[in-house]
Amino acid sequence: MEWDWNFVWQIFPTLIEGVKITILATLLGSVLAAVVGLFIALLRRSPNKLVSRPIGFVAEFIRGTPLLVQLYFIFYVLPDIGIVLSPLVAGVIGLGVHYGTYTAEVYRAGIDNVPRGQWEAAKACNLSANQTWTRIIMPQALPPMIPALANYFIAMFKETPLLSAITVLELMNQAKSVANSSYRYIEPITMVGGFFLVISVISVIALRWLERRYGRIG
Repeated sequence: MEWDWNFVWQIFPTLIEGVKITILATLLGSVLAAVVGLFIALLRRSPNKLVSRPIGFVAEFIRGTPLLVQLYFIFYVLPDIGIVLSPLVAGVIGLGVHYGTYTAEVYRAGIDNVPRGQWEAAKACNLSANQTWTRIIMPQALPPMIPALANYFIAMFKETPLLSAITVLELMNQAKSVANSSYRYIEPITMVGGFFLVISVISVIALRWLERRYGRIG
């Protein structure tokens, strides 16, 4: 089968719509993963074993099971108990919670890396717990975390084709729809690879800028 440039330009707008959904799902999933990860990290640091151990078990369970299985569970199983979500919302939740368990470890390592003396100094200054976290601990813990967090978000972007399994009209699903209707696969699938490559390269360049900006690699 020969490459058809006319067909490429014909399907280009359709694939761009898929790119928009892919980027949207990645951005929303990244925000959710950042929040969920911090929440898990803080709970796992709790001195109360009744809190830290169950949340640790849940995090390990999510991290140890495939993302695709989790997506199927959220989209196809939850409706059986009355929880019905749109494909995009289900996909964002799946991505965010799954990668939140990974970002939790990044948060935990960054927080543990803050010298003990900083905690003691905050206590000596009679800072509240909120002031200690927002003014002392997190400003020191976050910069080294940023490259590692960015790596997970890039990995999340490259896993968005899994959302096609729950009917999200992201890039891969749009390409499959075009290919199935036209019986031409070389152009749409190659273009999908090209889109992912270009956006990944741009993301890596941004990551390298973050590494230079903060002077440390997470």
